[in-house]
Amino acid sequence: MADYINEIKRRRTFAIISHPDAGKTTLTEKLLLYGGAILQAGSVKGKKANKHAVSDWMEIEKQRGISVTSSVLQFEYNDFCINILDTPGHQDFSEDTYRTLMAADSAVMVIDASKGVEAQTKKLFKVCLLRKIPIFTFINKMDRAAMDPFKLMEHIESELGISTYAMNWPIGSGKEFKGVYERDNKRIIAFHGGDHGMKAAEVTEGSLQDDTFRSILGDHFFEQLKEDSELLDIASTEFDQELISKGELTPVFFGSALTNFGVEPFLSHFLDMTTSPLPRESSNGFIDPLDEHFSAFVFKIQANMNKAHRDRIAFMRICSGKFEKGMEVTHIQENKKIRLSQPQQFMAQDREIVEEAYAGDVIGVFDPGIFSIGDTLCDPSMKFTFKKIPTFAPEHFARVTQKDTMKRKQFTKGINQIAQEGAIQVFQQIDAGMEEIIVGGVGVLQFDVLEQRLKSEYNVEIKLEILPYQCVRWIDDQTIDPHTLNLTSDSKRVKDLKGRNLIIFMNNWGIKWALDQNKNLSLSEFGNMDE
Repeated sequence: MADYINEIKRRRTFAIISHPDAGKTTLTEKLLLYGGAILQAGSVKGKKANKHAVSDWMEIEKQRGISVTSSVLQFEYNDFCINILDTPGHQDFSEDTYRTLMAADSAVMVIDASKGVEAQTKKLFKVCLLRKIPIFTFINKMDRAAMDPFKLMEHIESELGISTYAMNWPIGSGKEFKGVYERDNKRIIAFHGGDHGMKAAEVTEGSLQDDTFRSILGDHFFEQLKEDSELLDIASTEFDQELISKGELTPVFFGSALTNFGVEPFLSHFLDMTTSPLPRESSNGFIDPLDEHFSAFVFKIQANMNKAHRDRIAFMRICSGKFEKGMEVTHIQENKKIRLSQPQQFMAQDREIVEEAYAGDVIGVFDPGIFSIGDTLCDPSMKFTFKKIPTFAPEHFARVTQKDTMKRKQFTKGINQIAQEGAIQVFQQIDAGMEEIIVGGVGVLQFDVLEQRLKSEYNVEIKLEILPYQCVRWIDDQTIDPHTLNLTSDSKRVKDLKGRNLIIFMNNWGIKWALDQNKNLSLSEFGNMDE
């Protein structure tokens, strides 16, 4: 029993969030480098001249250099078992990020030192606040021109409304980035270049009282650091672990993921300050991760990770107890007992079968088409459901038709599978069946991904016709016949893949009209995925 509890307590499961291009994927990769999970940053199987980040495996990600799906990566470091959930940075995929944050116990927010808090950072930060999870800030790209560090701290506080505490302090920036000063143990870590960030950074460590650092840093930077350090001690917010745990105070770290400067010190402090797996809210109250009964929920479904096998993987976050290969569990939504016989853990697209896993871990199981996002699995002696994962109302719509009508079967299968992953939402005009397919997305880039994936994974080419609609609403009372509703002529009555009735509107005025003209009508902006 003690071993099983220790295994859970040494788990750390966190998501990395950022605005596109802030360096999130690079930071993820460097954490893997320090954990010994990879030997050289930027290396994946394939042509040496065509390197991509380890966590970006989908074809469109390699072509565009962005992350559009969440990757799950596990590695060991200093007796911690770390699960990193690397999320899409692009705002068009914020729904996938939201679902991933449901599976995390804390978040690392990556900020570009020259740009500060950007639009997408704000959106993702709000999602973290909804989850009330600890947020740690890594101010990246200190090896380039950067804002003044004091201004950066003020900027974070004013833009995000959260208190900050500088855990370390940068010594210089750009080509003059000399290293960082750790405030808690009053230690200077001076960096030396080499290997362009592909291997662990070489460092010299010592005290602020050690005058040999005057020659290493130079008079200007040594005196500046002394001045900054005194000012921080006088003027900064006090360190408070309780406020950090509540998500009300963010510890701030400065560094450069590209060159590895400050990455390992950040990792060490983060692991000491962050939490082991947290309880999860359910219909039976909060589920303690140390409860010996197994429970988990599905937060992501990904088809065709392995093109050769055309498989579909359901990613689940284990919330309590110990998982063992081949164990029997109850799939609550289907009210069926199932055996989880081929559980897998991942390093991006590479995978291996696991014999056991614990609360805090993320595992993937083969999905023959029975799982949906938000599904609960638990020990057969238990019966409860975890808190629902809402779907976001799409803001962009397109009509989809296939170019080759002989490939109807592949088209239908592809559209359905990609929709079940939550990558897009699919609507059918009522009474038209699969003849009239409308897809909805939080952002238009999702349509590009749909087109590319249908072509590469299902060998189906499509035509996309962007539609002028702006919003969709679920009809709360599903017993209402949509045909009886008095709507504006440009509103469209549709149903989703679960057969629920919805209305697509041109604008908010159309929604107001519908509510004014139909007294018993109630509309919802969110559709819960597990209903």
